[in-house]
Amino acid sequence: MSAPAPQPPDLPVTFRPTRTRAVLLISAAAMFVAMTVMSLLLETLSGGERGSFILMAALFAGVLVLLSRPKVVADDTGVTVVNLTARRRLAWAEILRVNLRPGDPWVFLDLSDGTSLPALGIQPGIGKARAIRDAKALRALAETHGTGADSPGTVSDNG
Repeated sequence: MSAPAPQPPDLPVTFRPTRTRAVLLISAAAMFVAMTVMSLLLETLSGGERGSFILMAALFAGVLVLLSRPKVVADDTGVTVVNLTARRRLAWAEILRVNLRPGDPWVFLDLSDGTSLPALGIQPGIGKARAIRDAKALRALAETHGTGADSPGTVSDNG
């Protein structure tokens, strides 16, 4: 006998890899400060070279901030998937299945148009148990609010 389906969380809810995000943002700030201080302390650098150091620090920090951007926001009308450079709004009826298989780097949403959309906001990198719990919650929401009840998604805690 299988376990009962989890209760969907209250809406609105935001799923994001908080530990990964914290590591990325702290690293971005620390790197920016370290490179800026280093450029100011090196007396042999000219003003242009110092500016280049600070600009490179800002660019590196910007990349890390961009990597911390992914999230999945679910509300009464649908889901907003924010990945690295793209944002996509989906109605609940568009989501047929929520998949997080062993070895997947993040959740994949099977859509009614036959495509699959990666949802980087739920990823098992640092917090595997949380990613599985979030994927199950999103699947329960999709089954409750959309057409996903006929085709349950795959959420596994293996591998």
